[in-house]
Amino acid sequence: MNMTLSIKEIQAPIADEMKAFEQKFRQFMKSEVMLLDQIMNYIVRRKGKQLRPMFVFLSAGVCGNISESTYRGGAMIELLHTATLVHDDVVDDSNYRRGFFSVNALWKNKIAVLVGDYLLSRGLLLSVDHEEFKILKIVSTAVRELSEGELLQIEKARRLDINEEVYYEIIRQKTASLIASCCAVGASSVGAAKEVVDKMHAFGEKVGMAFQIKDDLFDYGEDEIGKPLGIDIKEKKMTLPLIYALNHAPWLEKRRIINIIRNESHKPNKVSEVIAFVKDSGGLRYAQEVMERYVKEALALLNEFADSPHRRSLEQLVQYTIERSK
Repeated sequence: MNMTLSIKEIQAPIADEMKAFEQKFRQFMKSEVMLLDQIMNYIVRRKGKQLRPMFVFLSAGVCGNISESTYRGGAMIELLHTATLVHDDVVDDSNYRRGFFSVNALWKNKIAVLVGDYLLSRGLLLSVDHEEFKILKIVSTAVRELSEGELLQIEKARRLDINEEVYYEIIRQKTASLIASCCAVGASSVGAAKEVVDKMHAFGEKVGMAFQIKDDLFDYGEDEIGKPLGIDIKEKKMTLPLIYALNHAPWLEKRRIINIIRNESHKPNKVSEVIAFVKDSGGLRYAQEVMERYVKEALALLNEFADSPHRRSLEQLVQYTIERSK
C-alpha cells in the first residue's frame, strides 16, 4: 500500500455531498436563542477531519444512492456525538478539546450541560420529525453503548488490573460503537436490507477497534507527533500494549509497574520506565498485530460489496485510520 492518501483525495467520490452536508448541518444547528446560536457556530467551526460523516456517506454510497435521509443520519450522529463530547468535557473538567477551548471553558459548566441536552434533543427531533426511526434506533444504541463503555472503564480503571477481554469490551463500546453506527446509518439511509445494515455495522465496529488500538500505540511515541508521550499512563488508562506487557510479566515486576502507575505516574522518568517496560515486553508488537487483524477482518467484510469508487474510498479511509500520525 502506498503512503496514506490525504483526506481530500479519499473524499473525492463524496466531495459534493460533504459540502452540502456542511450547509445542512449549519441549518440543523440554528437556534432562536442568541447564546445558543453563538455556541453552535463555535462548535460547527471547530470541526476536525470529519471522519464520522465520511463513514456515513461512503457507506451509503457502497450500499445504494445517497439521499436526504443520509444527510439527516449524518447530522444525527454529529449532534448526538457532539452532545457526548460536550458532556465529557464537563465531567473531565477539561478546558481544551483538540487544541480548542472546550465549551465549558469558554462559557460555564451549567451552560455546557444545557448545550449537551440541546444537541441531544435536536438529534432526536430531527429523526422524529422525519420519521427516521431505524436510524434513530442505531444512533441511540450507540449513545447508550458510549455511556456504558465509559462507566465500565471508570469501574475497572480503579483496579488497574484488567484483562484483554474487558479492554475489548470497553473499546468496543466507547470507540467502535460510534464508527459502527456511522456505517450502519449510511446503509440504512439508502434503504439497505437489515442484513446489509448489520454487515456494515460489523465492518465499522472492526474499523473502530483498530482505530482505538492505533490511538493506544501513539502513547508510546511510535510517531514523533500526535499526543504527548505517556499521557495515557499519566491518566492511569489501561491500553492494550500495557495490558499485554503486564499479563506477561513476572509477578514482582507486574506489581512494581502497577505501583508506579498508581503512585508515581506524575514523574516523567517513571513514565519513561513504564514505556520501556512495555516496549521490552513486546506489547507494541502485539498491539500492532491485533490492530492489523481487525483491519483485515474489516476489509474482508467490505470486499463482499460490489467494487465502486465509494468502496475504494472506504478502503482507503480504513487504511488512513491506522496509518494516520495523529
